Amino acid sequence: MHTDRNALFENLWQDYKAVTPSAAHIHRILGAEEGQAIINDHIALRTFNLQPVGLEALAEHFLALGYQEGGEYHFKAKKLYARHYEHPDPEAPKVFISELLTEQCSPELQAVVHKLVEQVTQEQVTADNFLYSGRHWDLDSQTYQQLLEESEYAAWLAAWGYRANHFTVSINHLNNFETVTDINQLLKDMGFTVNASGGEVKGSPKELLEQSSTMADRVPVQFSDREMTIPSCFYEFALRYPKPDGNLYTGFVAASADKIFESTNAGM
Repeated sequence: MHTDRNALFENLWQDYKAVTPSAAHIHRILGAEEGQAIINDHIALRTFNLQPVGLEALAEHFLALGYQEGGEYHFKAKKLYARHYEHPDPEAPKVFISELLTEQCSPELQAVVHKLVEQVTQEQVTADNFLYSGRHWDLDSQTYQQLLEESEYAAWLAAWGYRANHFTVSINHLNNFETVTDINQLLKDMGFTVNASGGEVKGSPKELLEQSSTMADRVPVQFSDREMTIPSCFYEFALRYPKPDGNLYTGFVAASADKIFESTNAGM
């Protein structure tokens, strides 16, 4: 496992950027052209709740770097469970890890997912590069489509494997933008599609967190039988509000995260 936090996030960023060209483009515009540092609020990772790849196994990589467990979140309709992790260093990105509760899915989906996960070894999961190692199993386009009919999350994870599902720009650290609406307008002016599920701005000052995101890029993926263009990753933007003690809220809002998951929907 990594002993250097910066190296881990740099590797995650490079891997994510390679399949999310829009993020590189937006990052460049916000950074270079606006002349401001881009601080990453959090990343998100997806997994199945099966050994050896369950949420806990992914979290180990961050706990080893001094991260601590934060809140937990339930997404009943999507059959997901999630937790977030944060570091004592407030500048360190937070980490949001979710897992599919496979036992709640159809016997068909369970059979497929078990077969995928059986191809992953414990050694691969504890390796330095696991969190940005991509897909560890064979997958044909028909199986992807089958998963997609039942769970967009399962299909995305089966196709993409282990990598950051999104990075998040901290609007609090931007000089030239103060609201999520300002950012969304910039994105639209640049020709990007903003995730409108549940409204373009998710959350509220009352909930101490507002978020928005682009819809995922669509990029070609090589399946065992053919190449297909499918949704990859997206870029998120977060604005945090101070709690009564004056410190910024560091958690997540389940209702907003629920809609953010839909940034990778194939049908949108």
